[in-house]
Formats: sequence, C-alpha cells, structure tokens
Amino acid sequence: MSKKIPVSFIIVIGFMLFALFFGAGNLIFPPMLGQMAGENVWIANAGFLVTGVGLPLLAITAFVFSGKSDLQSLASRVHPLFGIVFTTVLYLAIGPFFAIPRSGNVSFEVGVKPFLSNYTGSISLIIFTIIFFSIACLLSLNPTKIIDVVGKFLTPIKLTFIGLLVIVAIIHPIGKFQAPAEGYSSHVFFKGFQEGYLTLDALVAFVFGIIIVNAIKEKGATTKKQLMIVCAKATSIAATLLVLIYTALSYMGASSVEKLGHFENGAEVLAAVSSYYFGSYGSILLGLMITVACLTTSVGLITACSSFFHQLFPKMSYKKIAIFLSVFSTLVANIGLTQLIKVSTPVLMTMYPVAISLIFLTFLHPLFKGKAEVYQGSLLLTFIISLFDGLNAAGIKIEAINTVFNQFLPMYSIELGWLLPAIIGGLGGYMFSKIHKKDPLTAGKTRLNK
Repeated sequence: MSKKIPVSFIIVIGFMLFALFFGAGNLIFPPMLGQMAGENVWIANAGFLVTGVGLPLLAITAFVFSGKSDLQSLASRVHPLFGIVFTTVLYLAIGPFFAIPRSGNVSFEVGVKPFLSNYTGSISLIIFTIIFFSIACLLSLNPTKIIDVVGKFLTPIKLTFIGLLVIVAIIHPIGKFQAPAEGYSSHVFFKGFQEGYLTLDALVAFVFGIIIVNAIKEKGATTKKQLMIVCAKATSIAATLLVLIYTALSYMGASSVEKLGHFENGAEVLAAVSSYYFGSYGSILLGLMITVACLTTSVGLITACSSFFHQLFPKMSYKKIAIFLSVFSTLVANIGLTQLIKVSTPVLMTMYPVAISLIFLTFLHPLFKGKAEVYQGSLLLTFIISLFDGLNAAGIKIEAINTVFNQFLPMYSIELGWLLPAIIGGLGGYMFSKIHKKDPLTAGKTRLNK
C-alpha cells in the first residue's frame, strides 16, 4: 500500500532537482545569451527556456511515465544494441568528456582566476582542479547522502548567493539593452532554443530521473500514478526556480553591454557584472556561488556515471570508477572553458535531437503499442539529419548534402530540419510493422514458432 508523501519531502526533491540542474552550464550560458541577443533577449530567452527547462523536466516525467528502472532499459525499446550505445555515449557526454570537466573549469575561471594577479600559466588551474575534483570524488563515494547534502544544505547556500546578485541587477540595471549581435537578428527564438543544448540538461535528466524515482519509492510510493503526481509537483518547483533564475541572468547579461562591453564567454560576463556591483566583494560572492553550484553538479554526475559504468562493468568497483572519472575529468578540464564548449557543440547538435525524439516517443508509446519499428524509423532519420547538423557545427560542411536538405527539409537552415524526418520515420515504421504483421509468410512462421 502506498504511503502519503510529505509535502516537505516534495519540496526537498524539487530543490534538489533545481540544484542538480543549475550547474556550470546553467550559470554561464544565460548571461552570454543576454549579451548576444540584446534587444531581442526576451525572445531568445523564451527559446532557451524550452530546451533549458521544459525539455529536461519533460525528460524526467517521460522516464517516470515509462516505468523503467534505468535509461538503458528505456533506450532498449529501440533495440538492445541501441540501448547500450546510446546510454554509454550519453553518460560519457554528461560525465568525463564534457559536463564534469566543465564544472571544475568554470569554477576556476570565475572563482579563482580573478584573484590571481598576472595569471599566465596553467599551474594554478592544475592545482585547483586537483583539489576541486578530489572533494567531488570524496562526496560522490557516499551516494546515499546526496539527497541530504544537495537538497538540505548546498541548495539554500547557492540560492542565497545567486539571489543577491540578480536582485541588485534587476533593481539597478547597468545600462540599456543594445542592438543584437550577429546571429541574433533573425530566428532569435530558435537560436535561444539551440543555446539550451549546451546546458546538457535534457541528457542529464534521463540520469537524474533514476535518482528521483528511487527517492520517491523509498518514501513509500508504489503506484505509477503516485510517482507521476509527486514527480509533477517536484518538477514544478524546480521549473519555477529555473525560469526565474535563467530569465534574471539573461536580463543581467543584456543590460551589461552598454557599459561593460561584450565578453568571450558567460563566465567573464558574470565576473564583470559582480565586480561592477560589489567590487572585490563581488568576486568573492561570485566565486562562492560558482564553486558551490559546480561542486553540486559534479557530485551528482560522478555518482550517476560511476553507478552506470559499475553496472556495465561489474568487475570494476564503484569506488575505482568514481576515482577514475574524477582523475580523467581533472585532465579534460585543463584544456580551457572556451575550447571545451567548442568541442562539445557538434556532439550535442547530434545527440539532442535523438534525445528529444526519444522523449516524445516515450509518451506516445501506448498509442503505437510500443512497436520497435516506430522507434527505429523515427530515431534513424532523426540521427541522419542531426549528424549533418553536428558536422556543420564542427566546420565540416558537405555542400551537396546541405543544398538538398535546405531545399526539401523545412527549418534545416536553423538546425531543426530533423523534426519532419522524425515524424515521417515514426509513421513509416508504424506502417512497416503493420505490413510485416500481415505478411502471410511471416504469419506462418509466427504460428510455427508458437
């Protein structure tokens, strides 16, 4: 029998979700988006909120709706091999290749570098990342404590730091919005939509969904309906906080250009704005805010990735994997923030459309009765188109293909050409399953097998 879930626990879960999502990428991308969008900041921010808030929380809801216990079993609805490959690639992307190293790198760029006079080398970065990921590793070795540590202690501290900065920025804006930069004068909503990819949150959501489901079940929820209700309430809390913070940070970035000028990345924007309002105290405030936020995310990701790879390779202990991921992330973080973002963009342009299609197919699963052909047709065409989007983002442009796709695929020019093929592939897969089922030879073989 299901137990009634306390409201206080739902609030803790909601704050925990916010804390886990609001990490390095979430801090640096909205201010940069605001700077680039200028007068078009509200439209760009709306697009960013779709992929930065809507999709991640929709992914968690889809995971709960599926009734599966992990991402691999969910992705295996397409094919067992796809389940392994997709899940492994996703964990590598949100783990040691991009998200975890970025947390340490951003913490250094904003929390430490401003205090270093005449910074010229990488020794300081190396020392900082070793300390940062050592702490993250130690915390991740106690995964059962993540709910208490994140939801009850780290989140209130982080909200306090963030709240002080954005409230002052809203009450006393630095300047007026300026004209949008190149790339933000047209298709602004879709530009913001794609910027949301860089947070990696829709990918991370599949992983955090496991933590949420397990936490709710431990409190006594046993039915799918109760899980969905509790999840909906918790995600609503997280969504409200994320929307408010993202919008405030975007506004802060847009209002900073008139007096502070343009910057290379969002970390520099945050540092400059904080220094403008609070001077040296601003740097300390921002440093604490960034470090707590990034440490929170790192702990969650190391925990999730270590658990997955331990299941995939049971002969390797959770502890050894966590240590390895921390060491590897330390090495990757030292390539620098700008370069890390540049490398990750093509991969995310390829992965995100596949993840988005999987989310919506999960909700539609009962409608087409879980036919694997529907998943396969939709995701195959989605991947083919998004692969060329990724190649374009990497500067590898195949003009003949781009010309054909631009001519026949709506919205291909704004990297959303995969939408129509995803639908066509799903419908085609459904029709194929129907024809295959009616095939007399196939039906005969089926009867013999039975």
